[in-house]
Amino acid sequence: MTTLLINSPQSENHLTPPGHPEQVARYAAVQAGLKGLDLLHRDAPLAEDADILRAHPARYLAKVRAASPVAGWAQLDGDTYLSPGSVAAALHAVGGACAAVDAVLSGEVSNAFLAARPPGHHAESETAMGFCIFGTVSIAALRALNHHTLSRIAVVDFDVHHGNGTQDLLWNQPRALFCSSHQMPLYPGTGSASEIGAHGQILNVPLSEHTGSGPMREAYESLIFPRIAAWKPDLILISAGFDAHQADPLAGLDWQTEDYAWLTHRLCDLADSHCAGRVVSCLEGGYDLPALTASVNAHVGVLQERGR
Repeated sequence: MTTLLINSPQSENHLTPPGHPEQVARYAAVQAGLKGLDLLHRDAPLAEDADILRAHPARYLAKVRAASPVAGWAQLDGDTYLSPGSVAAALHAVGGACAAVDAVLSGEVSNAFLAARPPGHHAESETAMGFCIFGTVSIAALRALNHHTLSRIAVVDFDVHHGNGTQDLLWNQPRALFCSSHQMPLYPGTGSASEIGAHGQILNVPLSEHTGSGPMREAYESLIFPRIAAWKPDLILISAGFDAHQADPLAGLDWQTEDYAWLTHRLCDLADSHCAGRVVSCLEGGYDLPALTASVNAHVGVLQERGR
């Protein structure tokens, strides 16, 4: 058994205006963090429309395709841009996430990491926002539940921003536990502890600015890890955003690189106990390039270690 790395070279064709934090250089920073790791490499396939339609209505998919420019940029919202290659990049990100789920659930590999952009956890059912076009990890979760007919899955989002899109797309899904830690107050303004989902299957853990590593670890040990253990998932999916790092310019939780290794080990412990080690991780945020490189190396390095 090993760790599958699914890369999406189309990520380099998703261009944003100069100065935009979700820049094409992020993909190179992620690749630098993966260099030297012993991984099974595969390119992300293009998503089937049927997978997109698990989470988004057909009219939204058509709207996004129609908005794609032939040159320059089009805006889906105040900070979410399309360039000519963006829709294909987003579709390959979704295809890669679904392929990762398929490979892990078939037993071909024990865990997987998707290195693709744009991110996805802010995309709601019919709303692109926060740099996100399609709900990548939500679609992967719904593929696991509906195509592979799993009984229960858990999605853990440690991006510094609340995964409002994942929450929206999984709000009515009784077989999907969604756990999110995030800075509050911060964009997008959702993620209070009172938001628990239609079936009580959503756990939001807001963290205050500059609380650092200690309160984060305490929150995970006391709230998130016990909830996952009680859920007994058949698969754990991770929205792996690295923008809680102390160096990141968009937020201020002041996590350290080693926190990502610690989190990954603990999530792998839970996966070992409840779902034969099955973990699929999808890249989300992370906007300081050196910190992104180091954090990806820490996170995927643990997946590689635990996947053997």
